[in-house]
Amino acid sequence: MTNKLYLFTIPLIAALGVGCATNNVQDANANSTANQTQSQATTSPGPDNSEISTSVDAQGNRTETRTFKDNRRISKVTVTTRNGVKTVKVTSRSGEEKVVDTTEDVLHATGDKIADAAGFVADKSKDAVSEVGDKAEDAKDKTVSTTKKVGSEVGDKAEDVAGKTKDVGEKTVEGAKKVGAKTAEGAKKAGKAVKKVIP
Repeated sequence: MTNKLYLFTIPLIAALGVGCATNNVQDANANSTANQTQSQATTSPGPDNSEISTSVDAQGNRTETRTFKDNRRISKVTVTTRNGVKTVKVTSRSGEEKVVDTTEDVLHATGDKIADAAGFVADKSKDAVSEVGDKAEDAKDKTVSTTKKVGSEVGDKAEDVAGKTKDVGEKTVEGAKKVGAKTAEGAKKAGKAVKKVIP
């Protein structure tokens, strides 16, 4: 009976040992993966009012996502590095995604430069309204400037006319004095002649 007990006990102990070892390995792997994911996911503020989050998966693939808080053309840029090959994907505000081949450092460039590289254009209606406002402002400035110029020229010409009128007036007065003097002189001569005729 002792032999049978040994034969039965040995496999039972071996089975318990294998079972415990398997659970320990599984727990260790689960903890390792959880720690790896948690320790390698980071978020930091980025330029141009953006936020950059970085994560690395178990295979070593790196994903960097830059989210723009208030850019009117793009919402985010995702840079994925797998086996040393980088892929840049740009997402517009409307949700359109484009893979972009650029030498620009998309994690630090302005949102507008990235949007230009992706070919995302700004909202034309907002630009048109802004442009119309700018042109109206320019037209107003030109009108004011032209009005001031015309007013100044009219004033200058009025002064010129006033000066010429004064000259004409002075010449008229001078001419009248000469005519008056000659008339008076003629009258005196005529008076002397009449006295001679009448004894």
